[in-house]
Amino acid sequence: MSWSASVLTLFPDIFPGPLAVSLVGKALSRGLWQLKVRDIREHGIGRHRSVDDTPAGGGPGMVMRADVACAAIDAALADGAQRPVIYLTPRGRLLDQARIHALASGPGVTLLCGRFEGLDERAIEARQLEEVSIGDFVLAGGEIPALALIEACVRLIPGVLGAEASAAEDTFSGNLLEYPQFTRPQSFEGRNIPAVLTSGDHAQIARWRRQQAEALTKSRRPDLFSLYESGKL
Repeated sequence: MSWSASVLTLFPDIFPGPLAVSLVGKALSRGLWQLKVRDIREHGIGRHRSVDDTPAGGGPGMVMRADVACAAIDAALADGAQRPVIYLTPRGRLLDQARIHALASGPGVTLLCGRFEGLDERAIEARQLEEVSIGDFVLAGGEIPALALIEACVRLIPGVLGAEASAAEDTFSGNLLEYPQFTRPQSFEGRNIPAVLTSGDHAQIARWRRQQAEALTKSRRPDLFSLYESGKL
């Protein structure tokens, strides 16, 4: 059974979007993974299919109802698959490559895309939702984070990438940022490809790339470099 992503959203037309192009889109067409998109409003209340209401205790905006959200989640999980249910929200745990690897190695994910001021806390507790953020910034909804999470997982599925070694050398692999990349022309605006990369000495190239990755990580992400250093001990 292929890896599957179920997305619960108020804007189903956003999907598949960029997930339908390039290698990820080709993998979808080949059946290497599946995408199921569900409109939360199908579980809305009343004639107008209402999905939100005013915040208890007052305040601006609207809040997604617990009964509506849980009905949508239950419908998505009706197939019996044991997929983690993730609520995409700025207050969630920051998504990292380690969590992506774990999700990609499982049966798939069910993603709830938030909107408005948030989701009734009782839905989060009742369905034991995992809260995930893609960064310390706020978007209008969870659809773009859902697209990012799915693509990050799908590219790790065997057979999706053109070169199987690509994922192993990615940024964050081994807690290092990726080394600089170069291609033709040999010279561009007075800047040449480093001579080591055209030397044919693969051991020397590997050392250079590791040194560059270490220097970049130490400069830009000292938090990651600390993890890398501790892992070397």
